[in-house]
Amino acid sequence: MNFQTLKDKFKNRNAHVGVLGLGYVGLPLACEFARVGFFVTGFEVDAAKVRSIQKGRSYIADIDSADLKNLVARHQLSATTDFQKLKGMDAIVICVPTPLNKTKDPDVSFIDQAARKITQTLRRGQLIVLESTSYPGTTRESILPLFKATGLKAGKDYFLAFSPERIDPGNTRYKLANTPKVVGGLTSACRELTVALYSQIVKQVVPVSSVEAAELTKLLENTFRAVNIGLVNEIMLICDKLGLNVWEVIEAAATKPYGFMPFYPGPGLGGHCIPIDPLYLSWKMKSLNFTARFIDLAGEINSHMPEFVVDKIARTFNEREKSLKGAKILILGVAYKANITDVRESPALDVIHLLRASGADVSYHDPFVPSVRIGHQQLKGKPWSIDLLRRADAVVITTAHQSFVPEEILRHAKLVIDTRNLMRGRTAPHLVRL
Repeated sequence: MNFQTLKDKFKNRNAHVGVLGLGYVGLPLACEFARVGFFVTGFEVDAAKVRSIQKGRSYIADIDSADLKNLVARHQLSATTDFQKLKGMDAIVICVPTPLNKTKDPDVSFIDQAARKITQTLRRGQLIVLESTSYPGTTRESILPLFKATGLKAGKDYFLAFSPERIDPGNTRYKLANTPKVVGGLTSACRELTVALYSQIVKQVVPVSSVEAAELTKLLENTFRAVNIGLVNEIMLICDKLGLNVWEVIEAAATKPYGFMPFYPGPGLGGHCIPIDPLYLSWKMKSLNFTARFIDLAGEINSHMPEFVVDKIARTFNEREKSLKGAKILILGVAYKANITDVRESPALDVIHLLRASGADVSYHDPFVPSVRIGHQQLKGKPWSIDLLRRADAVVITTAHQSFVPEEILRHAKLVIDTRNLMRGRTAPHLVRL
């Protein structure tokens, strides 16, 4: 299959698309391709996810089970653990995790495993796109050499590109289709084919000059947020020393119609992107004997926020002549942000761990997360009740879910420590803000 034939298949939407990795990024992408008419096969090492998809049961909050079931019933979408079927795909999109290891260095082992599986079946006339976030150079330096070993030539026999994912769980305004998609190809032909593919599901595709430019674009987006959140967290620490309300200061500054963009403090960074992606860039630059000082400083400030929250709770108890040890602490919200099920890197988990290490009796309620793992222990959430609020010595708000009613919490809790400004505009003797 030559370049033009493959491009025509993308434009006519009769290509077979494979999505490798069916998590928060892969499953929405697979569904979007299937929804517009492509035949899509999802590839997963987790057999439970494959069975769930085959039954039309979504395990991702942003994907409705009824929609998923319809796509499966129409044979537009299927899932498998058989990676030999990669050979039948016209396009393969890699959407695997890219976590950090124990030393906070990039762990690209999932990308490597995915690339090696593709290498076993790689053939002429295939487009391979990496969406997993990684440091600049991953596509060219890690994936390309594996594919070269097959004897096939990139840009001629097969095509290779990078297009960073921009999935924001729980965002009801910006979904995959109306979020611009950045694309960088190993060659101009690789870029052109990738633009043709994504143009079928995304309103605006933004081509850049290289795979490295696309890789760095993703890291810039999340580093921008991490650094600015680090700045505002430091402003919050300054306000704590000065006895000022950081939320009031930010809202006042945000009235300036130019030159200011509001970011907000919190108990720490959560999700897969912001706490992790900047460290990929920092690691890459260290290998080039360059220190990314802004990134490192922001990471240091943000990573210590759970400790500050626990210290704030302890100080608050001391001021009331009470001890944190043995105190009943209710955590409200363990998802990393409001109205989602995602607990990846959630700072609430660190807050719970630190509170328990201080001797507190900690429980939690989250309408989206029925249970969560803290270290080696599985902790079950408590069902919501007024009595749950009343029994706690302190209620700590770590996620501002929409279902949490500020007046109800304030009325029945003995002490409220708000790390998310859920109590915006309210005052009470037993209300303590971050």
